[in-house]
Amino acid sequence: MKPWPLKPTLLAISIAAAATLSISACKRSPTPDEAAPAATTAPVDETADQFIARVNQEMRATYKELSSAQWISSTYINGDSELIAAKANERWLTQLNGWIEQARRFEGKPMSAETARAMTLLKLMTAMPAPRDPAKLAELTKIATKMEGMYGSGKYCTDPNDEKSCRQLGELEDVLRSNRDYDAQLDAWRGWHTISKPMREDYVRFVQLVNEGAKDMGFADAGELWRAGYDMPPAQIAAETDRLWTQVKPLYEQLHCYTRTRLEATYGVGKGEVAGGMLPAHLMGNMWQQDWGNLWDLLQPYQDAGGLDITGALQRKFQQDYTAMLARHAGVPSPAELVEVDREAQLAMAKDMTGRAQDFYVSLGMPKLPDSYWEKTQFIKPRDRDVVCHASAWDMDMAGDVRTKMCIKPNEEDFTTIYHELGHVYYYLAYNKLPPIFQAGANDGFHEAIGDTIVLSMTPKYLESIGLVDAQQQTHEALINAQMRMALAKVAFLPFGLMIDRWRWGVFDGSIKPDQYNQAWWDLKAKYQGVAPVAERGEEFFDPGAKYHVPGNTPYTRYFLAHVLQFQFYKSLCDAAGWKGPLYECSFYGDKKAGDLYEAMLARGASQPWQKTLKELTGKERMDASAVLEYFAPLQEWLQQQNAGRSCGWNADGTTAATTTIDDDKGTRGQ
Repeated sequence: MKPWPLKPTLLAISIAAAATLSISACKRSPTPDEAAPAATTAPVDETADQFIARVNQEMRATYKELSSAQWISSTYINGDSELIAAKANERWLTQLNGWIEQARRFEGKPMSAETARAMTLLKLMTAMPAPRDPAKLAELTKIATKMEGMYGSGKYCTDPNDEKSCRQLGELEDVLRSNRDYDAQLDAWRGWHTISKPMREDYVRFVQLVNEGAKDMGFADAGELWRAGYDMPPAQIAAETDRLWTQVKPLYEQLHCYTRTRLEATYGVGKGEVAGGMLPAHLMGNMWQQDWGNLWDLLQPYQDAGGLDITGALQRKFQQDYTAMLARHAGVPSPAELVEVDREAQLAMAKDMTGRAQDFYVSLGMPKLPDSYWEKTQFIKPRDRDVVCHASAWDMDMAGDVRTKMCIKPNEEDFTTIYHELGHVYYYLAYNKLPPIFQAGANDGFHEAIGDTIVLSMTPKYLESIGLVDAQQQTHEALINAQMRMALAKVAFLPFGLMIDRWRWGVFDGSIKPDQYNQAWWDLKAKYQGVAPVAERGEEFFDPGAKYHVPGNTPYTRYFLAHVLQFQFYKSLCDAAGWKGPLYECSFYGDKKAGDLYEAMLARGASQPWQKTLKELTGKERMDASAVLEYFAPLQEWLQQQNAGRSCGWNADGTTAATTTIDDDKGTRGQ
C-alpha cells in the first residue's frame, strides 16, 4: 500500500503488494517519504488541543505535495525523481521532528483523551525515525531513496554486455511461476538475488541513522519504535505474535510435509528437499517462498475436481480482447501497430480486472471509485521507463484522489492482489473525514486485512457467479482443491510474515551484526518457514535486500497480523450476513448488512485503540487465529491422512533428517 507519511502499504503490495500477494506485500506505511516544510513556530500560549489542531491543519495543507513527490519517484525512476524524493523526505522528516519536539511541552499536562491519543500517534508516525542532526537527516533520506531506486530498477543480466539478456523481477518471477526446469528456476532465483548485493553497505548505515533517530525520540532502537504502535507495551507484541503463530503452526507443518513429498516426486529426493527436510528456496514458485500458489500444477490434490484455473480464464479473456482489437485493423498490421494493440489489450484487461474488484465493494454498499482513479492509476508497466511494479495503493490528497500502482498481468496472483489493494483504497475513502493524525488503520495489520477479507469471500461460487470459472460440483474433492488453493496463499505466508521483522528487530537492537546479516536471514527462514537455499549463501550476499520491504523499510509484522485478522473479520461479516453453513463456503458478496458493519469499522480509522474497534466488529478485543483453523479444518484433516506414516517436520540446522511422524489418527507426534 501507499507509504502515506502519517500512517497507512503493499505496498508492495507490493503494497503491494504489499504485498503483496502472492497476497500482495504493500508499500511501507508509516514512512515519511514525502515532502513538507519545516514545522511552524509554536505560539507561546498554545494549548495541547490547539497544538494538535494546528498539526492536523499543517499536515492536510502539505499532504498533496508530499504524496506527489513519492508517486513520481515510484513511477518515473531516474536521478531527477530520486533527488526530488530525497529532498521531499528531508523536508517531511524535518517537519515531523519539529512537531515531536514541540509536543514535549505538553507532557504531563491536562488534555482531552482525543488529543492525548493524537500526541501518541504523532510520535509513532514514521517507520524511519530521523536524527535531529540536519546533515544526518539528509543522509538518511538520500540512502532510503537510493535503495528503493536500486530495487525498482534491479535487473539480472546473463551477459553484462548484452542488454537483451537482462531481465527484471517480473520476468524472473514468470520463470518461477511456470517453468519447472530445476536449473532455470535456480538461475532466475539466484539472478534476482544479485541485485541486492550493492545495498549492504547502505543498509548498515541506514540502520545506524534510524536507530539514532529512534533514540532521539526516547526509544531504545527503531525496532522498539515499530513495536510501540499496537496500543500495548512494545515488548508484548512479540509475545502476542508468538501466541498466534503457535495456534496455526501445526497446520503449516502439515502443508509443508505434503509439499515436500510432491516436490520430491517431481524433482527426485536429492533435489526436492534440502538437508534437514527443508524445502528448496528456488522451487517454491515465488521469489521469497511467501506464496506457494504458483505450484498449483504440482500440488493440486485432485486433477479432475473443480476447475479453478483463474489464470487460464484470464489469459483466454485477454487473448479474445487482443484478437478483437487486432481485427479492427485493415490489412496486415505493422510491427508498431501490433505493439500498440498489445498495449491496448493489456490496459483493457487490467481495467477489467480492477472493475471486477470494484464491483465487490460496491455490492456491499460502498461508493464507486472516483473518475480520477481511472485516469491517474498506473495499471500496467510503462514501456518507456523504470517503475516500482510492487503493488501499492495511494491516498494523494485526503480528499478523494486515490490510486493504485501495479503492473497488472492476467493471472490469479494479480487478480486477487487488486481486490487487496482496493481494500486500502476503500479504507482511505472511509476515514478521509477524520483529522489527518487519525487517518490510518486501527493498527497496521487492519489495513492489510481489509482487502484480504474480501479475497476470502471469493469462493468458487462467487467466481462462478462472475463467469470466471465453470460451475463447481459440490464434492469433497472439489472442496479440498478449493481449500488447498487458498492455503497455498494464506497458510504458506504465515511464517514468512513473522520472520522478516524478527530479522530486523535483531538488526536494529544489535543482536544481529552486519557481518551476520545473511546468515541470520537464512537461519530465521529455516526456523520459521523450513526453507533453505540449495547452496551456502555467504556474507558476500545481502539476500534480505532482494525483498522489497527491506530496502523500502516497510514494517512487516502487519502482514502476519493481517493473515490472522482477515479470518476474524471474515467470520464476523459472514455472521452479520446470516450465513449458517461451513465458514469456507461463505461469500457475503452483495450483502449490505455486512457491508455497513465493515464500512463502519473502516470509518473509525485510528481514532480509538484497535482493541475497541476489533470488538465493535467481532465482539472480541483479542486477536485470535481460531477462525483460520475453522476455515481450513477439512484440509487439515485431509493433509493428516496424506502425510500418514511419513517423516515430517524439519531441522533448521540442516544436519539431520526430519523427526516428526504423522499418524493418520493422532496427528503429529514423536517430536
